[in-house]
Amino acid sequence: MAPHIAPDPGASGLTRRVRGTDHAGRPVDLPVVEERPLTVFLNSREIVTAMTVGDHPRWLALGFLLNQGMLAPEDEITGIDFDAELEAVVVRTAHETDHEAKLSRRTRTSGCAVGTVFGDMMEGVEGLRAPDGALRTSDLYALATRINTMPSLYLEAGAIHGTCLCEGAEVLAYFEDVGRHNAVDKLAGWMRAERVGPEGKTMYTTGRLTSEMVLKCARMGVPILASRSGFTAWGVDLARQVDLTLIGRLRGRRFVCLSGEGRLVRDADPKGAPREEGGA
Repeated sequence: MAPHIAPDPGASGLTRRVRGTDHAGRPVDLPVVEERPLTVFLNSREIVTAMTVGDHPRWLALGFLLNQGMLAPEDEITGIDFDAELEAVVVRTAHETDHEAKLSRRTRTSGCAVGTVFGDMMEGVEGLRAPDGALRTSDLYALATRINTMPSLYLEAGAIHGTCLCEGAEVLAYFEDVGRHNAVDKLAGWMRAERVGPEGKTMYTTGRLTSEMVLKCARMGVPILASRSGFTAWGVDLARQVDLTLIGRLRGRRFVCLSGEGRLVRDADPKGAPREEGGA
């Protein structure tokens, strides 16, 4: 089954061709990923400017506010307006939230540093608890192969991160961006807008399993977080605190689970899993 939404490497404005030379001095012409600023407003308050590849700005803005705890699940959203010329999104709610007064103007880079307003995300961690769920290892291996071979900006141009929402061995939605946090925020915004529940789902990301990634996943209510990349110690500590299943270093036949082992159903012999180039 094809994802409800997936990367479109050929979409206008996401990449552009750049000429240069390779290691032997030969001319090359290759696609590079674009990045542009997007300013997010919550009602009349400017919240953040994020560097993004530019697709799905409304979902990115909505997901960012949800994942930072600035919007609660019960908040009534009356509009999400995007102005392409101003490169800005305004998320409007029926009533002013208590987070608008907390922030002055901030800029979040496109790199892999921890995002801004991390303190707001930490509020309420004590009450978070990942819901029940299960993931068969046969589905995990199938997902890794499917995601790594799907058409994407990563395969087209590199220099980008991807995040998928999965159910069993199926990929439901796949987002990419220059920052892994943005890709997760797009997914969160899409889930809220399309009323897609987190129960029984797995989130797969190409980025490191850091504290912020764990907190975003926990806030979204997704019980399982997997990555082909590695862990940070604080990310593992937080995953164990909220009982989130955390799976990293997922390459070919190998993976490591450092939290929430009880949700794994080991129904596949790793020897039967597809090999990955450069790994076992």
